[in-house]
Amino acid sequence: MEENTYEVESASTRRPRSMEDEEDISQQDVHTVGMKLQRDDRQEDYRGSHTGDNQEMKPTKTEVFGWHVYGMCSYFIHTVLIPIVFPLIVSQTLYWPQQPQLGIVKNAKGLECRQKELELYEMLTKHRINLSGVEYSALEWTSISWIIGLIIAAPVLGLLSIHLDYGRNQQLIAAASTAIGACFCLPAGFFKTRWILPPYIAAIVAANTIATSCHARHLGLMVRGLVGSPIRKSQFPDRKAVASWLSLHSTAAGCLGAAIMSAFTYHMLRKSDSFTSLWVVSIFSGLIWFIGMFHIATSNRPGQNANLNPSNAPKTHVVSIFKYPHAAGSLGGVFLSSFTTMCIFTAGVLYSIGDLCIPPVNILYIWLTYFIFPLVSLPLTHPFQQLIRADAVKMQLLGFILSAIVSGFGFYYRHDNWNRVHIFIFSSVQTTATGLLHAFGRVLWLDCSPSGKEGAFSVWFSWARALGTCAGFALASSSPQKIEMSFGVAFCAAILGKIILIFGNISNFGGAKAAGHVKEYSEKGSPVPTSLDFGVEIKEPVSTEVQQVKIQV
Repeated sequence: MEENTYEVESASTRRPRSMEDEEDISQQDVHTVGMKLQRDDRQEDYRGSHTGDNQEMKPTKTEVFGWHVYGMCSYFIHTVLIPIVFPLIVSQTLYWPQQPQLGIVKNAKGLECRQKELELYEMLTKHRINLSGVEYSALEWTSISWIIGLIIAAPVLGLLSIHLDYGRNQQLIAAASTAIGACFCLPAGFFKTRWILPPYIAAIVAANTIATSCHARHLGLMVRGLVGSPIRKSQFPDRKAVASWLSLHSTAAGCLGAAIMSAFTYHMLRKSDSFTSLWVVSIFSGLIWFIGMFHIATSNRPGQNANLNPSNAPKTHVVSIFKYPHAAGSLGGVFLSSFTTMCIFTAGVLYSIGDLCIPPVNILYIWLTYFIFPLVSLPLTHPFQQLIRADAVKMQLLGFILSAIVSGFGFYYRHDNWNRVHIFIFSSVQTTATGLLHAFGRVLWLDCSPSGKEGAFSVWFSWARALGTCAGFALASSSPQKIEMSFGVAFCAAILGKIILIFGNISNFGGAKAAGHVKEYSEKGSPVPTSLDFGVEIKEPVSTEVQQVKIQV
């Protein structure tokens, strides 16, 4: 007994500690370890948000502003230039016999219309372009050119998806696609023939699809730079708020550019030489698109695979999106949302011109309402989203519901003469739905995109959106006098989109967790970074260790 006592005293010159001392020391150790873990974790979060091989630097205000500027300078390409300006240009290349100017004529519904506007409607919808024995209208000719552009873009996007994620050529790809698309806008009216327009339209469509994928990829990297990745579950609302704010304001900025170009199109269409005037619109579209190069020139984000050679990328890189169910399911929502919104927009405008004989100035007001109202509604949506704590899936559901309401009312009252006030109201509702579906579809996509694969996922997002927009335009323009078909199909597409989002088990958090944006914790770990949780997690092991040392002594 004396020998054992001597060994203990030689191990420590201090007096033997009592049970009370042991408990105090254990509590101090727990508190010290907990505080140290908190400091280390905070330092790790700070480093993860700003530096590191697999992390992104926080974007500057100039970069964020430039990204929004590019949205303003490119959003009108697929909302105004291709579906409105180019069909008008194609219609001006067709031969139409001179008719006596009567001033006021009656349309098929017996309503009085101005002859000039009714002739323009017939030039857009009548089948006068003969190709292999099949006649097409100017609208259908544009749809064919649009489809050709998407077919051309598909293999190019598959090849570029590797270079968007590997190497350092991302800035070059974005600049080249923007420059090529803008250059093809300049000579669109140099030859007054319909046969030269499909290559121009196809090239612009392909370039815009590639540039859109670069723009979407950049958003994913900026969000990572602002929030960090991976993050805790408690930090996911911050990521959701940042991504929603950026996407909503970019969409609103794009609507501003579309409003400017639609007003300019209306102004130039009133000139005596409509073909040359519309060519000027195409030229200005290319010049404005060139302004978006400001963003590309001032910011570059190669990503985490910047030092890897593109030849080392796996062959299945472009189809890796189908390994992530949430991301693959989000493509269905992107396609159906684009299809629904463009189908409603095209059918509504054609019906207003040809069947309701709305004066041209009111058509301008409809365009301005459609493109300017999101400048107010979309920014206000962000605090509303934070108030109800909705994620991107729920906000997309809201967009589909609004589109279903508009298309449902249009289908039900298809035989009535719509009041202009009602048209403006439903235009405001529908443009809000369009903005919600576009903005939050992009947010859902980026939450489901793993780090290092943003390029491969963005090409699918861009192509699916372009395909849906083209399909909606083609359906509505193929039967402009059958608005019940266009609105009926759009209503069914909106319902199908809601079914996919609800029963497809798609969620922001699930997609982000599968993509590795949310940290995985052990059984005892907690994703909530509070001192209490760290104390609870660490207290038991440290106390056990102290008890073991005490028993040995």
